[in-house]
Amino acid sequence: MLCRLASAGRSRAKLIAPLGCLVFRQKHTLPDLPYDYGALEPHINAEIMQLHHSKHHATYVNNLNVAEEKYKEALAKGDVTAQVSLQPALKFNGGGHINHTIFWTNLSPNGGGEPKGELMEAIKRDFGSFANFKEKLTAVSVGVQGSGWGWLGYNKEQGRLQIAACANQDPLQGTTGLIPLLGIDVWEHAYYLQYKNVRPDYLKAIWNVINWENVSSRYASCKK
Repeated sequence: MLCRLASAGRSRAKLIAPLGCLVFRQKHTLPDLPYDYGALEPHINAEIMQLHHSKHHATYVNNLNVAEEKYKEALAKGDVTAQVSLQPALKFNGGGHINHTIFWTNLSPNGGGEPKGELMEAIKRDFGSFANFKEKLTAVSVGVQGSGWGWLGYNKEQGRLQIAACANQDPLQGTTGLIPLLGIDVWEHAYYLQYKNVRPDYLKAIWNVINWENVSSRYASCKK
């Protein structure tokens, strides 16, 4: 009897632990930008940055918190149907939060130019030259149908850099397995107020504010 009670206690503890994590989970918050809204001008103007960060990204954060709260309730009830139905909202809003959090740090008013060190050597190894890499990532980003992202990622299994495109707010690592290094947002809200529907002009401009120190740091970290 004592053994059964002890076993039941351990089973209940195993169940309570993950539920407790859900109950006491801190809500996601909108990260501060590491620069002012107007710091990336003239390449990306202040109005775009303010709307993009304080409205669009904030909406993903808020909706992700709502979806996670509903998912927590569905878990507590054992409602698998509700859990499944919430997956698209978790993917879309969670991806939006993940992608934009990376994107802001990938940009800098002191950016542009070319990377140095290990990242540059890897780019030359995997793409032939920085010019070839830039051309390929630009082409992939221009070619995204509708809304989405162009990415430079790291394929850990193959030990090489790889370019990819993701639709909507699909997170790179969660959908392709690639570790994100550099993301370019090609949703119209990222450029329309300044560049209208001419996406190639926006992509030409954004290279002037790419934070290669951040991208290099991400590359160094994922190789460990």
